[in-house]
Amino acid sequence: MKAASSTTHVVTELEAALKGGNAHATYEDAVKNIPHALLGSVPNGLPYSLWQLTEHIRIVQEDILEFCRNPHYKSPNWPDDYWPKQKAPAHPGDFSKSVDKTLADRKAFIHLLHTAGEELYTPLAHGDGQSLFREALLIVDHTSYHTGEIILLRRLLSDWK
Repeated sequence: MKAASSTTHVVTELEAALKGGNAHATYEDAVKNIPHALLGSVPNGLPYSLWQLTEHIRIVQEDILEFCRNPHYKSPNWPDDYWPKQKAPAHPGDFSKSVDKTLADRKAFIHLLHTAGEELYTPLAHGDGQSLFREALLIVDHTSYHTGEIILLRRLLSDWK
């Protein structure tokens, strides 16, 4: 019984980390109320816009989620298919759709964690050593890194509190 309790605790901690905000601003905070006119801006000397960073987070998280739940899933080509080419979204609603999809996929991944039980640590049969636990840590690390970049870009564009 202790192992189940330990796994439950780990899943609770992973969920908190995926949602962020323990030691830094959350993803939701970082993407909240960005003026549409700034989404395609790239500060001098930097490689990406706010749109590209936000969409990159979505693409990577979706890739990890689909890899974990679909043994027949084929990942996009790295790195070309993981970064949008356009500096700004093509349509006004694309940014909010990207954010909404990121949050929905995060919720779906958290559901996978809650239903995994002891399989949380078991390597996925179709992978090369990845487990749900490892993939959760990857999402946490990746999203946190790029969330910080979004905040930095917003500061450089004079759009952060």
